[in-house]
Amino acid sequence: MDGGQPALTLVLALTLGVVAQSAARHLHLPGIVVLLLAGAALGPDGLGWVNPRVLGEGLYTIVDLAVAVILFEGGLNLEISRLRREQKPIRRLVTLGALVTLLGGAVAVRVLLHWDWVPALLFGGLVVVTGPTVIGPLVHDLRLRPRVARVLEAEGVLIDPIGAILAVLLLGVAMAPDPDALASGARAPIVALSFGALAGALAGFALAGLLRVRRLVPEGHANIFVLAAVLLLFEGCSQIVPHSGLLAVTLAGVVVGNLRTRVDRDLREFKDQITVLLIGLLFVLLAADVRLEDVRALGWQGLAVVGALVLVVRPVNVALSTAASELSLRERVLIGWLAPRGIVAAAVAAITAAALERRGLQAEAASLRALVFLTIAGTVLLAGLTGRPVASLLRLRLPGRETVAILGAQGLGLVLAEELREGGTPVVFLDSNPHNCRRAEERGFQVVFGDALQERTLLRARFEAVGAAVGATPNQMLNSVFANRARELFRVPKCYVAAERPEAGLAPELVRREEAEVLFEGPHDAERWDVRSRQGQIDVERWVFRGVERDESAADGEAAEPPKPGERMVFVAIRRGRRMLPVSASFEPQKGDVVAIAIHRPEREEAHAVLRELGWEEQETEAAA
Repeated sequence: MDGGQPALTLVLALTLGVVAQSAARHLHLPGIVVLLLAGAALGPDGLGWVNPRVLGEGLYTIVDLAVAVILFEGGLNLEISRLRREQKPIRRLVTLGALVTLLGGAVAVRVLLHWDWVPALLFGGLVVVTGPTVIGPLVHDLRLRPRVARVLEAEGVLIDPIGAILAVLLLGVAMAPDPDALASGARAPIVALSFGALAGALAGFALAGLLRVRRLVPEGHANIFVLAAVLLLFEGCSQIVPHSGLLAVTLAGVVVGNLRTRVDRDLREFKDQITVLLIGLLFVLLAADVRLEDVRALGWQGLAVVGALVLVVRPVNVALSTAASELSLRERVLIGWLAPRGIVAAAVAAITAAALERRGLQAEAASLRALVFLTIAGTVLLAGLTGRPVASLLRLRLPGRETVAILGAQGLGLVLAEELREGGTPVVFLDSNPHNCRRAEERGFQVVFGDALQERTLLRARFEAVGAAVGATPNQMLNSVFANRARELFRVPKCYVAAERPEAGLAPELVRREEAEVLFEGPHDAERWDVRSRQGQIDVERWVFRGVERDESAADGEAAEPPKPGERMVFVAIRRGRRMLPVSASFEPQKGDVVAIAIHRPEREEAHAVLRELGWEEQETEAAA
């Protein structure tokens, strides 16, 4: 296949990027590792199908604009409210830590590879970044404790634009090393960062304000409107103050992500998808642009530089940045161990190498590009392969998935939560109704306020520790979608859906695929039970199953149909052994089972008669409002 056609190269890189990331998920490997291998295999040193050089200067335009969108998406998912307690170590990691990495990386290259100081400092600037595209999936997969996860995620988002600006400005100084240029270079980072921060914050507030006004942006156009605005912000800021666009789009994403808009969920989903597309495209193109002989030419010294970054520079960086913080020693050790580099390092390295080549420094450009990609591959592989055992050894992974997340802090959801909590099972509620949230909080439950269909809300509820997701609202469709997203986004092993009519909506499809179970012993009118709960008409009683005595006098095949519970009672939770679990429609009672049953108080006598006929014996009674 001819890789010399620009259009074909671009389309192949796009397709291969998506396929490689899909394969990485199936293989449970870091996506970047598969992308790097794919780019090398199809590049000029492999099959020759992808040749980035045929794109000319257009390659770097694509890189610039793609990085802008990726940084905006990273900022969009950074929740400020979760960072307040750890703001001191985060602030130091992206300032003092960046300086330590810059100087440490430069010294490592100078000592081990004997580079001149100018390219050594360029390399140090390029490896300052970590990156949300690698840190985010890693933290999610490792299921780290909240404080460590917050620090790593925030550092990854905020240090990307700072590191990119630093590297590009160092390049500018290196290209014109006279006293005036050095003085300008000292001022340039401050000007770029200040202007970028101001422009990004203002643009973020303006963009969020526009999205809040109904019908101003036509329905269905919000995503493309935001995409166009982000690209315009990036290029406009870069034209006014060179290199300020990177920080501007990042902060704009942070502002928009933390201000509620009517298109928040759709915007996040769109940006997630386009980011996956762009990351795949960039990594395939940039990996194909690296020559294997350049990587081999680095020899063992190149690997030693990567080792120095991991074993010396990063630990020193974290030790200084987190000194006198609330982070424990174990947390600081893990943060010091996890610092994989991502797409921004690769993109800025490509731009820097291209600038060196234009100045006739082909050898320096090739070595710089090769060393950065070796650093990316080495740090990602190390973090991906050792992150889990190191986090386990330090006891910083969340315990087993024991938490039950209940959508709907009302009615039968509250009854279920009380029983689960009494059985020792941790419960978290999700609800967008302030009254429901306040009611659940007064009963001592953890409550996450927000739209439970949004990934950011599920992240706040720490769904990586959730073992069962329960949709208990009167809205059967909402319950089904909630269960579906819990399984798809966080691989929650058990899902339950309250359903009045199981044959309608998504519930039967989820049950058929064995991805969810109908909550309680069968369909119930959750809205009716919610009204009963508010009126204080529910009693919660515990009954023990003793078994049904068979009527020997009945002829074969003439056994009476067992009575139905109807809406006079609901089987809520069952205790088997030491665990208390939600009851589902597939529930088959066994002798000795203890079940918590919500009974409509006015129909209590009828309910008791039905239960005894079904083989149940009352154990104790407990009133519940």
